[in-house]
Amino acid sequence: MKNFFIYVWEVIKIVILACLIVAPIRLFIFQPFFVKGQSMEPNFENGDYLFVDELSYRLKEPQRGEVVVFKYPNDVSQRYIKRIIGLPGETVETKDGKVDIFNKDGEKVLKEENYIPQGVLTLGDVKITLKENEYFVLGDNRVASSDSRRWGPVPREDIIGRVFFRVWPLATLTKFGAPVYE
Repeated sequence: MKNFFIYVWEVIKIVILACLIVAPIRLFIFQPFFVKGQSMEPNFENGDYLFVDELSYRLKEPQRGEVVVFKYPNDVSQRYIKRIIGLPGETVETKDGKVDIFNKDGEKVLKEENYIPQGVLTLGDVKITLKENEYFVLGDNRVASSDSRRWGPVPREDIIGRVFFRVWPLATLTKFGAPVYE
């Protein structure tokens, strides 16, 4: 009987230690996220299992091209995944199937060819100037994406973190960063 209590005590210590190690990592550094839907194809597929880096945006601002997970502005209990296209202070215009981004001086600053397949059209006619702490996000599968063209910019405080790593499926195990723009 004494061996049983020793065994139970050892299991309890291991569980407590594991919680002390895992809980802060899960709550403050990385968060798991499952992709649902087709809005980010071909770069992210339905069912992909991702790690979201929550720490980076406490130290730096989100960058153009980064894929982020955020609270859906119309229902903050839902989480969405999209790519940041427009940054605070910029003007975003979708017209004639293309996206144009202009900085505060009116200069064009976006070239999407690095991550969007040729021939993909961005439907809709939108022109918006982003306020401080607002980001314009789009899905990579522009035809099947509900994004800032439909429900407006994402406030900075609603961004949970950037997609850091794809864990599943194993065949597509990948670390992510933002594409380089010219």
